[in-house]
Amino acid sequence: MMRNDRITTKKGKAFPRSSRISRLAGGASLLALAMIGCSTQEVAKKPKEEAPKGPVPYKISYPLGLDPESANVPKDNPLTEEKIKLGKRLYFENKLSVDGSISCASCHIPEKGFADPAQFSTGVGGKKGGRQAPTVINRLFSTKQFWDGRAASLEEQALGPVQNPAEMAMPSMDVVKEKLGADPSYVSDFKAAFPPDGAITDIHIAQAIASFERTVLSGNSPYDRFIAGDKNAMSESAQRGHALFKDPAKGNCETCHVGFNFTDENYNNIGVGMAAKNPDLGYFAISKLEGHKGAFKTPTLREIASTAPYMHDGSQKTLEEVVSFYNKGGHKNKWLSTKIKPLNLSKQEQSDLVEFLEALSGDLAWYGK
Repeated sequence: MMRNDRITTKKGKAFPRSSRISRLAGGASLLALAMIGCSTQEVAKKPKEEAPKGPVPYKISYPLGLDPESANVPKDNPLTEEKIKLGKRLYFENKLSVDGSISCASCHIPEKGFADPAQFSTGVGGKKGGRQAPTVINRLFSTKQFWDGRAASLEEQALGPVQNPAEMAMPSMDVVKEKLGADPSYVSDFKAAFPPDGAITDIHIAQAIASFERTVLSGNSPYDRFIAGDKNAMSESAQRGHALFKDPAKGNCETCHVGFNFTDENYNNIGVGMAAKNPDLGYFAISKLEGHKGAFKTPTLREIASTAPYMHDGSQKTLEEVVSFYNKGGHKNKWLSTKIKPLNLSKQEQSDLVEFLEALSGDLAWYGK
C-alpha cells in the first residue's frame, strides 16, 4: 500500500519511497554497466582491420653539389620504393630482349659510368647501333633524352631500345607484357608498385624503369668539395683547369657545359662526324630546322672520366683527344655553332683542363647500392 511518500508491506513495514526507487535505479545501472562491459569485451575480441598499405614514397638523398630544386619528377609518376625496386629489376632483365641475351644494363653498364666502353653497343644477334650509348647518370635533371632529343621524357626513352631492331629487338610491347605476365613474381611486383590492379602495361613498365633511372646520381666530387670550401680537394693543376674552363677568353666551356650538372641540355653542332659523306644530322631529324643539322645534345660532364669513348659517334677515345678537338675549333662545316672557335691553349693548359674534368668524378650511387 502507498501512503504519501512511503510504501508499506503486508506486514506493515514501511520503506521510504525514494529509497525504494533509488535501489531500483541502482540495480538498473549495474545491469546496464554489466551489459556495456560485455559489449566492450566483445568489441575488444574483434581484431582491428588495418587499412591497406599503399606504395611507400621514396625520398632521394642528394650528394653534395646537386640541386634538388632542379629535379624532374613527373606528377603522374611520383617516386616510390616499390616502383623503383621494380624498375631496377626491369633494368637488369634480359627478358626485355627478344632472345633473352641483353638488358638495359648491357649497354648502360653501372661499372662503366652507366655507359658503354665500346664505340657502338652490341644488340641482339650482334647488331651494332650508329651512336655511342649515352650515360644514365643524373638524368633526374633532364627532360628530353637521347643524343637527338627524340624522347620527351625518361618514360618515353625507356621503351625505345626494347623495340629497336638493332638493340633488344622485341617485335611489340605485347610480347614483353606476355613474358612478364607469365612470371608470378612480376605479377606480384607490379601489384605492389601499381595498386590496386597492378596491370602490366606499356606505361607502367616505362614508369618503373624511369623511376629507377632517376636514382642514378653522381656528386660529392673533388670539385664539389672544393666549391664547398675544401681548398685542398682539387690539385693545383685541376684548379688551373677550372679557371680555364670558366674563362670566356680561354676554354669558354661554360657556354654549353653550364650549371651544377655541366650541361645546358641543348643541342649544338661542334663538327663531330661532319666530314663524312652522309653525316648524321642529329637534332635536325626531330626539329626539321636547318640550323640544327649536325647538332647533338650537350652531355653532362659528371663522371666523364668513366664514360669513354666520347661524342655521339664515340670517335674520341680519351679526354685528351676531346680537349685537343675543341682546341682546334672543332671541324668546320656549314652549320658549325658560333660558340666553337680555336682556343689556342698550350699543352700545359690542355693538361690542366683534363685534370679538372677528372675532378668531376665523385660518388656514384643508385637505388640499392
